[in-house]
Amino acid sequence: MTEVVIVPANDVVLVLEKLELALKGEITVFISEREINGVKPEVIDLPAEATDAALIIESSGSTGSPKKIYLSKEALIASAEATKLTIGEGQWLLALPINYIAGAMVLVRSILAGAKPVVMNTGVSFTPEAFSRSALLLSAEDTFVSLVPTQLKRIREACLEDSFLLSQMKRFKAVLVGGQSIAPELLEYFRTEGVNVVTTYGMAETAGGCVYDGGALPGVDIKINPDGTIAIAGPMLANGVADESGFLNTQDQGELFDGLLRVLGRVDRVLISGGLKVGLDQVEAVAGAIPGVVEVVATALDSSEWGERVGMVYVGSPEVADYMAAAVFEQLGLAAKPVRVIRVDRLPRLVSGKPDLVSVRKLFDA
Repeated sequence: MTEVVIVPANDVVLVLEKLELALKGEITVFISEREINGVKPEVIDLPAEATDAALIIESSGSTGSPKKIYLSKEALIASAEATKLTIGEGQWLLALPINYIAGAMVLVRSILAGAKPVVMNTGVSFTPEAFSRSALLLSAEDTFVSLVPTQLKRIREACLEDSFLLSQMKRFKAVLVGGQSIAPELLEYFRTEGVNVVTTYGMAETAGGCVYDGGALPGVDIKINPDGTIAIAGPMLANGVADESGFLNTQDQGELFDGLLRVLGRVDRVLISGGLKVGLDQVEAVAGAIPGVVEVVATALDSSEWGERVGMVYVGSPEVADYMAAAVFEQLGLAAKPVRVIRVDRLPRLVSGKPDLVSVRKLFDA
């Protein structure tokens, strides 16, 4: 048993110090939400001690109900080593909150590499300007960063007017992008410009990304269950998440082609249109990459001819609706092309802040 130590996400120096002890098996670290004006965030259902856990990460999963994931030091090290074997190691720019697994793993990799990360202020809205200033502080020959697609989109928009920012992106040995689907057009732009963008797939239960550019990391085994969901095995799995065969059964639909994984999206976010599977997350990624689109949500609409078709609700410029539909058709095919597009001033949201998908669907009944 080891003591569970709570550290707020805005104290990155202390988190690094405690994580180093956790990777030696001396303590268990729980990274809470940020401490604001000296007020510590409320933490519930956290034990005073833990067995075989170096890091406890809170994840909302697909339901929005928080759950705590227990990761052993062996799982964290296995994940970091697999990443090292795939893209190398060096100095990281931290651009993601550390109370989520992607940000926490940046710190774990930094500790194991013996390289101090450059830390952005993730408590404020991400801007390409702040990113550029932080990237200037990187001093190692091999540098890395982990981003989400929204950040990458903002950087792309700035790069169109800022050649220096683009040159900074080229300097990274690898730019990891995960957390949600990414538009093919966005990937194509950076890769054409010589930026090594690596798409990742994973979750807190796998200690972050365990599939890079569709390929399983060393030590990771991927299979598709009979119901089309993705199953994952490997030494980086969290405690108690695997079944008797050693696989974590996810709620994500996927397909394997020549050994490479294509993630379609959550089970309840994949529709069948004309016999073809369409991932609504992928539709949103393509539409959201169009300039003038602030936010977009895709939903399934009943169709007597196709079974289901795509509908989209978005916040943004009135004139971009046709461009979104055309981009989805071009990049994802006819089955994914939206048949109805609705513009709103703001998206309906749940208390958690996530889009209210039920209310979004009801907009098409009006």
